[in-house]
Amino acid sequence: MDALGRVQIEAEEGERLSRFATRSSASLGRERDELPDAYRTCFQRDRDRILHCKSFRRLANKTQVFLAPEGDHYRTRLTHTLEVAQIARDIARPLRLNEDLTEAIALGHDLGHTPFGHAGERALRRAIGSRVGVSEEDGDRFRGLFRHNEQSVRVVRFLEKDGRGLNLTREVLDGIRCHAGTLRASTLEGRVVARADRIAYVNHDIDDAVRAGLLTEDMLPAASRAILGGSSSERIQTMVEDVIAASDGAGDVLMSREKEDALLDLRSFLFENLYNTGDAKQEEPKAEQMLVSLFDYFMDHVDEVPQEYLRACESDVARVADYVSSMTDRYAIRVYQEVFVPRAWKLGM
Repeated sequence: MDALGRVQIEAEEGERLSRFATRSSASLGRERDELPDAYRTCFQRDRDRILHCKSFRRLANKTQVFLAPEGDHYRTRLTHTLEVAQIARDIARPLRLNEDLTEAIALGHDLGHTPFGHAGERALRRAIGSRVGVSEEDGDRFRGLFRHNEQSVRVVRFLEKDGRGLNLTREVLDGIRCHAGTLRASTLEGRVVARADRIAYVNHDIDDAVRAGLLTEDMLPAASRAILGGSSSERIQTMVEDVIAASDGAGDVLMSREKEDALLDLRSFLFENLYNTGDAKQEEPKAEQMLVSLFDYFMDHVDEVPQEYLRACESDVARVADYVSSMTDRYAIRVYQEVFVPRAWKLGM
């Protein structure tokens, strides 16, 4: 058996990958130089570092859409991440982009997400804003107080490995930062992940809502269903194939106007009928108040913040935000109970 070394893999990339792909051998490198691995490319090492880090494991107990759902089949932040990675690789492979870079970005894209999903993100913004004098009326300035994509970069640069960070390549950091909002990754692999993220969450959130009895397929916009398909699996296949066809030879990651408009219509429907209203959201105010209370408590008791969150920054606001955002749903509930819920008195206490 002849082992395939890193140099051979890099040479193979040069022959196999598209001229638009990011080659491992041409990486912009890391913030701290390292000796190359004998068998893994730099992007393969990044993927492995993310996969084995603590923040990745915590995603298993962080909300995707449904807070503490009854049942074992609803998505968590971890299963969402795995679905994004698979969709992204399914797009990257036929386009002959770098699958290892694509996978590393996908696996790391949500490492900085708060407990309780986007409700937790809103809560942290409010809590931080009250400390620094920025309100929701301040628009972009308020939203910039905490963004989960920026926090994901912070996690891998400063918080993992006792403050040393994972020392990932610049291409992976860029893709993680630019997967959300209007940001645009510098690599096509990063743009693939941004597309895959939206394809994944729109479809699996519909799937979970149908499972929970909150939506039915017939309630979805008829025009979108006619264009994309009558089930989540059909829609994913339609959109993946559309991205591949629209992007082939284009030097960018694109969707046809028809398919993208249909996807955006589905997304708007979810905001109106699932994300911002209905039974799935009734517990969110409690979760938001819990995180605001935890943030305020630790701002007044910074000495109780674990040491690993005290090394990485210069302000107490950032330290406490790092700690609270890192919590899983159940850990946040436990800490809240320990801090705010009185324990029954018993002899010997």
